[in-house]
Amino acid sequence: MTVTTKKAAATAAALDDLEAEQADLEAVLRSLEEDDWARPTPAAGWDVRDQVAHLADTEEVARGTATGGARNLNEEAARYPTAEDYTLSGVLKGRTMTPTKVLEWWVGAARENRAALRALDPEGRVPWGLGMSLRAFAAARIMEHWAHGLDIRAAVDRPNTDTDRLRHVAWISAQAVPYALNFIGLAAPEGHTLRFELTGPDCAFGPADATDVVRGPTGQWCRLAVQRISRADAPDLTADGPLAELTLQHARAFL
Repeated sequence: MTVTTKKAAATAAALDDLEAEQADLEAVLRSLEEDDWARPTPAAGWDVRDQVAHLADTEEVARGTATGGARNLNEEAARYPTAEDYTLSGVLKGRTMTPTKVLEWWVGAARENRAALRALDPEGRVPWGLGMSLRAFAAARIMEHWAHGLDIRAAVDRPNTDTDRLRHVAWISAQAVPYALNFIGLAAPEGHTLRFELTGPDCAFGPADATDVVRGPTGQWCRLAVQRISRADAPDLTADGPLAELTLQHARAFL
């Protein structure tokens, strides 16, 4: 298999898993009573409807950004004082809608985004932030839905079961380590490289001869990276080396 074919296959697999992740969440949402949509989630000030509205809004922005459409992340975000204000704008739109309409909004936006992403060059790049490959962009959308799905499931008492799709979240979170350290003004220790060796699902990223290694359950690493748990709540993650320790202390997979 050529490098080009491997990239295309990895991108297609990520898009298939994005569809599966969204289908799982949709099944949960369609099982809810109307009152469930007003339940508070672990995200302070956000209820279930807010979470779904955020996903719907970001799916529209994802499609616009990837295809050069009307809604472009970099242009839209620049019109707001802070990233938090921009995020809140989608939530506020959802608060003017009934739960049924918010669900329709998200399902439609997700369907249209998936179709748009499948039509793109699998080796192309998406101008999201500083830019990312289409595979990474699909993985980031899986991460977004999985993380907010955790919040929704916690609110409505529907325990989450980790699936093999978590390998995408683990991978994109590993790719985000340089960003996470830069976010707090830290540089990686000179001469150190990083590898992840995770289990359940099993996945590994980084050079085999890396100086530093993060080991442990994939689910704990992913929850730490999306900031749903703290370092103290991830006791089975181990850090071999100073870069690995910094990674676990400051994991951050998004703005």
